[in-house]
Amino acid sequence: MTLAVAQTVDQLPVAPYASESAAILNVIERMAMNPEIDPDRIERFIALKERIDAAAAKKAFDAAVSQAKATIPPAEKNATGHNNKKYADFYAYAKVVDPIISGLGLSYRFRTTQTDKITVTCVLTHEGGHAEENSLSGPADSSGSKNAIQAIGSTLTYLQRYTLVQALGLAAGEDDDGKAAGIGNTINEQQRQLLSNLIDQTGADEARFFAFFGIEYLPELPASRFAEAKQMLEAKRK
Repeated sequence: MTLAVAQTVDQLPVAPYASESAAILNVIERMAMNPEIDPDRIERFIALKERIDAAAAKKAFDAAVSQAKATIPPAEKNATGHNNKKYADFYAYAKVVDPIISGLGLSYRFRTTQTDKITVTCVLTHEGGHAEENSLSGPADSSGSKNAIQAIGSTLTYLQRYTLVQALGLAAGEDDDGKAAGIGNTINEQQRQLLSNLIDQTGADEARFFAFFGIEYLPELPASRFAEAKQMLEAKRK
């Protein structure tokens, strides 16, 4: 191949391929066979292919999550929480979620850290390579007669349940009997993060805050009471 031809190899016609990524890979392979091609040009094509692959993986991920959200049935409320409220625990969610998302190429895992709070991160991954994660934190659940290990375990399963619900975009209101109690949907992730930041900034007593609103953890806060909670915390900062 002459230098003139080598310099325009990226413009050569390529046979039809199943994907744009495969076509670019074909060009990269032909460029790599010619020692006269500038390695920087090959690197640029490799970077282009990586961007295309990443975009395709994100698109496949979004499509799978959308399909999962439309297909996953409500989880059975198989457990009883505070004030005798019925709710679906993590096992109930896994029972309806796992068979559906596995068929769509999705899987999830959890990453946990602990400082003054317990933080659980749900990592949702698609077989195409794209993954997204979200995290929630909370104190050990020392309610009732739990010992230290039981308190940590209770919080872990609680946060696993909520992060999985958020990762799949399921309605938070379906996670407990909030609707049945007439309180409507719960706060969204952005509202939760804002309130969590305010609690940290003001040094508010979480236990008293949760008790005031009749909740065990921040994600349970009814959306209808978000403005009240925000105003209360901002007033404490002044």
